[in-house]
Amino acid sequence: MEISVDKPMVLGTLVFETLGAPEREREFKLKTLKKWGFDLVEGEGGGGRVYGCVAEGAQVGEHFEHEGEQIAITQVLKEYPKNTKVYAHIEMIEGTAHLVVEIEGDESQEILKVPAGELLLAFLKKHRFPHLAEALRTLGSATELVRHDAESGKPYPFSELPPVPRRFLREAKKIEKDMGFGRVALAWFGENKEGKPRYRMSWMVPSIALFDEHVSQRIDKALAELK
Repeated sequence: MEISVDKPMVLGTLVFETLGAPEREREFKLKTLKKWGFDLVEGEGGGGRVYGCVAEGAQVGEHFEHEGEQIAITQVLKEYPKNTKVYAHIEMIEGTAHLVVEIEGDESQEILKVPAGELLLAFLKKHRFPHLAEALRTLGSATELVRHDAESGKPYPFSELPPVPRRFLREAKKIEKDMGFGRVALAWFGENKEGKPRYRMSWMVPSIALFDEHVSQRIDKALAELK
């Protein structure tokens, strides 16, 4: 059987990698939880103080669930309890990425576990990062971003790239370096008869980093170059 290979694409696609494992965990401030649409609340249960994340707008006296127990909210917190920090990481459950959030102090408590993709899409929509939202394809510990049109051709070598893809690659490499992980691949075919750019782009980034508004804003701005 004859094997069909797109040799120009294989040999001509430009790849820039920041090698290593994708970031697994990141610290987040209270204002970020609110940007995700959650309040941090406190209650009493199991003989001690219990914390949880509930939909924004929580009221004292309402309840939240903790380890199967219904906990009455005694306080909607305006700042983290003394000597505590909040961390989030991606956990894979039967092939689906979940965002797991924990508050850490003298003891650690899980305060939130939700499907990461649903929360991320809502977060990107709320804060108007359309280019990033449209590029999302797969979500695990790393997220795959894809943008392309239906056309193809022979990819340009780096030395012949026009300003637009050069600006995109320059910014993508900076973002990758700051995140400590990434892999961006770009095949640039030039413009069609209507003057529209033809290209294929894929970009792997750490999923947990996308929940940071500053990081998502930078990636969205970089993707905006590839109109």
